Amino acid sequence: MNQPGGLRRQMKRAEVDNRDLEAAWARWAPFYDVIYSAWLAPGRRAGAAAASRLEGALLDVGVGTGLELPMFAPDARVVGVDLSEPMLRRAVDRKRREGLSQVQGLACMDATRLAFPDSCFGGALLLYVLTVVPDPKAVLDEAARVVRRGGEIMIVSRISSDASALVALERWFGRRFGARLGWRPYFPWATIGDWLVGRTDMRLVERRRVGSLSLFTLVRIQRTR
Repeated sequence: MNQPGGLRRQMKRAEVDNRDLEAAWARWAPFYDVIYSAWLAPGRRAGAAAASRLEGALLDVGVGTGLELPMFAPDARVVGVDLSEPMLRRAVDRKRREGLSQVQGLACMDATRLAFPDSCFGGALLLYVLTVVPDPKAVLDEAARVVRRGGEIMIVSRISSDASALVALERWFGRRFGARLGWRPYFPWATIGDWLVGRTDMRLVERRRVGSLSLFTLVRIQRTR
């Protein structure tokens, strides 16, 4: 079947975006822990603590090198997925090295096409993920699909300021360097807020700043039906 021109262009852009993303994180993999471990730790701890209170297995989307894996409760059941094989190999090494029995599986997977059945997890974590994926709303849709009723999606992300000067700077920086860096500097709350408006089965439970400098935001969203 021939694809309409617009759809072909959208598919091509998505493929390019994913290739850029994989290439960027392959470059980051050897240095990621050194650069980001301490800086992003407060958000990881907040997300893992919130998730560990939920019942059922947990899905860690974009697990990366697995920095948050030791932060989950020992009796938790965690499955981690990531698009980047070099990052994921480091998570596998971490699980083995630290004896993380709460980690039940680690797999290479696209966050917009999760290979899990509907409603199979008690919670899904998106820790510093939404600013690096090509289609944040598609990732949220997939997380909502695999979380069961009463379960939660837990997001930790940087949310852009509403200040017009900063918005312009972040957009410019993203256009120039975003693909190479592997993340988008400009990420407005509307990306999550507009998605929530269109989902009658989801409700916002919590939104608060985390970390000593309050640079990041923890968002908890519950699936209601």
